[in-house]
Amino acid sequence: MNLSTRVGEVALPTFVMTAAGTAGHGDELAGYGDLAELGAVVTKSLAAFAWEGNPPPRVAAWGADMVNAVGLAGPGVDAWRRDHLPTLRSRGARVVGSIWGRSVEEFAQAARAMRGADIVALEVNASCPNLEGRAGIFAHSPELTAAIVDASREAGVALWVKLSPNTPELVEVARAAVEAGASALVLVNTVLGMVIDIEARRPALGNGGGGLSGAGILPVALRAVYECREALPDTPIVGVGGVGRGEDAIAMVMAGANAVEVGTATFADPRAPWRVAREAEHWMRHHGVSTLKELTGAAHG
Repeated sequence: MNLSTRVGEVALPTFVMTAAGTAGHGDELAGYGDLAELGAVVTKSLAAFAWEGNPPPRVAAWGADMVNAVGLAGPGVDAWRRDHLPTLRSRGARVVGSIWGRSVEEFAQAARAMRGADIVALEVNASCPNLEGRAGIFAHSPELTAAIVDASREAGVALWVKLSPNTPELVEVARAAVEAGASALVLVNTVLGMVIDIEARRPALGNGGGGLSGAGILPVALRAVYECREALPDTPIVGVGGVGRGEDAIAMVMAGANAVEVGTATFADPRAPWRVAREAEHWMRHHGVSTLKELTGAAHG
């Protein structure tokens, strides 16, 4: 079976990757599988500077799903390049860096800090809902999204732009990202949500609200991928959100994704990215499908 794919100019040996924020900054998952067997390891989002993130508690369970308000905590790009990237590369992993910022200039700074790093692509996190409230989500505005994409070209590598499902203008934002220079779309980030601690009579997270992730958001992500594939048929798409089984990954591909990322499922099962790939391969073999290309966009008829 051939699980290889391309996300624009980036060739991957398999279509299954990790998702930003769920596999750490380095080789934390190396004890559970061969990182070189994954399409890529997508790192936790980094700013040009160290950042402590939001006050605790930062994570709350909601059934099998999770609401988090980690707030983009991280060591900064320079420290990551020094302390984590070499170990990832020594494992044979293909690495997708991820950046964020509170302003267009901070995205430019983070992108410049990534220039020359040994990465295959840069994921521009335009959509994290955990910092500065709703007004802080760049991906809710076509104009602001275009601005940070343009600023992130400083990195000199392929740009994958991660967008938010929390806007009715998703397709317009996606189009603006592509026109500004994005080589691929990553769909989607978490859904805005909240958990209430009914014993304490207050929000369960220190930041109040947060982002919902897990199997429950798969239909949201599938619709986002489907609608953006319809509107932008030639744009590479990475599907993320609720993928925890091989069948979920296959559904993402049929909706129009060229690759998928496995995120929250990894917290319950650190081997989830490898398992999803195996299950997808088994589904393909059982259904007489030999290449991923045969399935890409199949739901569109």
